[in-house]
Amino acid sequence: MNILQEIFKDNFEQMLYLLKPRKTVVENVEKMIHCGDPLYGGAMYGCSDCGRFKFVPFRCHSRFCPTCGIKYTMDRTTAMSFKIVNAHHRHVVFTIAEELRDYFLEDRDLLNCLFSAVNQVVHRLFYKDNKSECFTPGFICVLHTFGRDLKWNPHIHCLVSEGGLGNSGTWRKKTHFNYKFLRFAFQTVLLDELHKRIGDSFKKVKSSIYKNQENGFYVYAKPNTCTPKTVIQYIGRYLGRPVIATSRIDNYDGEKVTFHYNRHEDNKLVTETIPVLEFIARLIQHIPEKHFKMIRYYGLYARHRESDKKLIPAINQEKHRYYRSLLRWRTCILISFGYDPLKCPACGKTMTLLKLYYRLQRVPLDKMYRKVIAKAKRCRSPDK
Repeated sequence: MNILQEIFKDNFEQMLYLLKPRKTVVENVEKMIHCGDPLYGGAMYGCSDCGRFKFVPFRCHSRFCPTCGIKYTMDRTTAMSFKIVNAHHRHVVFTIAEELRDYFLEDRDLLNCLFSAVNQVVHRLFYKDNKSECFTPGFICVLHTFGRDLKWNPHIHCLVSEGGLGNSGTWRKKTHFNYKFLRFAFQTVLLDELHKRIGDSFKKVKSSIYKNQENGFYVYAKPNTCTPKTVIQYIGRYLGRPVIATSRIDNYDGEKVTFHYNRHEDNKLVTETIPVLEFIARLIQHIPEKHFKMIRYYGLYARHRESDKKLIPAINQEKHRYYRSLLRWRTCILISFGYDPLKCPACGKTMTLLKLYYRLQRVPLDKMYRKVIAKAKRCRSPDK
């Protein structure tokens, strides 16, 4: 049991009655608490030579879980990298005014406005270069709702290709991103989107933001080192990170939690000690609603035209199978911890799968196979 599981297990009842969490929060927390618990099932492996057995418990597959969240990040990072074209990309961060943060916390549907605003602004940025060719970039947007201090701070990380494909099928490189346009355009589009969704009650807030934010919303768009060769590492580092890693939690004494982070403004190391329920409240507010897409593709990466197939991908199709093989459970353990989980500790032979268990009940492999095949074909299971 890791430290995050311990914190939530000790304070689960208090969280339910005092914080009144959303349904999706309760589901994710319960999954995370029981992640790796043998009572919730697992796989039994055996060695055919020496007769040794090994039980491997199932994981929860929740994005909130620090263990499964890392695996989810690896899967999403690999999937994103397969879509990237062979071109330099610019890491752009779109932030909002502090006065707007509570609106997105109270009504999470408004988070869609962030994606919509970024989509319009980036397309407009490239459209201005040549209106007849209408160069279209490829870009990926990832929503982060957390700051380094774990407080609510929704913003969009966007990976934009430094170039676009025109209507005539020509590729034009683009290295100059107009910061002033990005700032003012994002501010205008987002505030207009929110005004449409919220209504006239938003007028006063809208006017005060225009008055206080005379230079527009802050947008980071400086050149970076995201080359086609380093795209996977870059995506994993900046776009796919979880809310908090267990390595950042320094201490838990049953009442208070101590954690650290590097402050964004000056990169200074900051250590905070806060009550455990406040720590839990900061974390669970970042759990998205069920089926809400935190990662979205736009432009070239969202369409499937015949002309787009001529573009050279950053990772060749032949390498996809190799990269996917690195995501398998056995390979991940071998790379991360340096040992083969299916290697018999006694004789060194590879163990084979014998049985699957769920809630202490054996699951017949043939029955599971039929259900998987039925699901893949999108038809009813023959057992029903």
